[in-house]
Amino acid sequence: MSQGPRSGLAAVSSALLAMSRHLEVRDVLKTIVASARELLDAEYAALGVPDDHGGFAQFVVDGVSDAQWKAIGPLPRQHGILAAMLHEAKAERLADVRKDPRFEGWPSAHPEMSDFLGLPIRDDDEVIGALFLANKLRPVEGHPPHPPSPKPDGSCGFTEEDEELLSILAQHAAIALTNARLYERSRELTIAEERSRLAHELHDAVSQKLFSLRLTAQAAATLVDRDPSRAKGELQHVAALAAEAADELRAAVVELRPAALDEDGLSATLRTQIQVLDRAHTARVTFTGRGFRALPAAQEEAMLRVAQEALHNALRHSGADHVAVALERRGCGAVLRITDDGSGFEPQSIRRAGRHLGLVSMRDRTNGVGGTLTVESAPGKGTTIEMEVPGG
Repeated sequence: MSQGPRSGLAAVSSALLAMSRHLEVRDVLKTIVASARELLDAEYAALGVPDDHGGFAQFVVDGVSDAQWKAIGPLPRQHGILAAMLHEAKAERLADVRKDPRFEGWPSAHPEMSDFLGLPIRDDDEVIGALFLANKLRPVEGHPPHPPSPKPDGSCGFTEEDEELLSILAQHAAIALTNARLYERSRELTIAEERSRLAHELHDAVSQKLFSLRLTAQAAATLVDRDPSRAKGELQHVAALAAEAADELRAAVVELRPAALDEDGLSATLRTQIQVLDRAHTARVTFTGRGFRALPAAQEEAMLRVAQEALHNALRHSGADHVAVALERRGCGAVLRITDDGSGFEPQSIRRAGRHLGLVSMRDRTNGVGGTLTVESAPGKGTTIEMEVPGG
């Protein structure tokens, strides 16, 4: 928490430089909120970006702990003072927000707020966000600044000077937020172009292999009766071509992995890759994700690798008709589960099967991020591989 007001050109310059340093929208929003709270010496700050459905697409706070924020509940709707910021597009400076006729209350876990300063963030005529400050911190001799009750004279703790300073910050926030959105949009287009390129390469490479495979299979069929030995050779060629086509497909999926994981996150990346595998194999491959939230990058990378290895095993070796992948939140971490209805194996042979099925590699990856891996299998009963990581 700030221990005193940061006024002057140096403080403003520091805040503006911090905003321009980030390109990710979420990082820009967090920096704007933190800068505003520190610069204007407020206990709480928040920034809301509206959606098209009467709520907020994003809402970032500073001064509220994670536990408090979780207890508060869902994102706020656009009502009361929040709506005024977005629809009336003018500054609001209140001595006690709770006494304003537009005030509609807040959840029980919401911190108490009194004096209030809010300002819309505008890009030309469009309101792209609203910046809020609450509880002006006032110094008390011999004590750190603290949020008091409303001033005895009924005036707001935030001054006209504070409002002017926040207005300058909001103007630059609009520039930083617009630039971040343009950057993300440009990156999305680049990713889309790259995926399109890979899709064309995949189509060309696999189509050529499948065309050769079909011709070779037809040739083998005509030779079965009159030249069995040549037919056998052609069928061996069919098997080789099929293996090459599968390798081409796996290579393309793996090539998609790094960018997709970095940009889309683990859940979306798994869903996309499993959709590709479902189309490419006779077995049905499905994905479900429940309550998953982002994990540290190393853990997401490890979970993706384990999922890919387990899927490869199930589709290549188990003879399964159905492979199900589930990703679920568990506490602060997550659980990845890959289940197939294939041939399975004897648990007693786990050490021998482990190296053949890549289980050693899976365990190493899991242990490397502080997780646990369990494997359940039985002949004719399929296999379930479960990986749990602690989160961050």
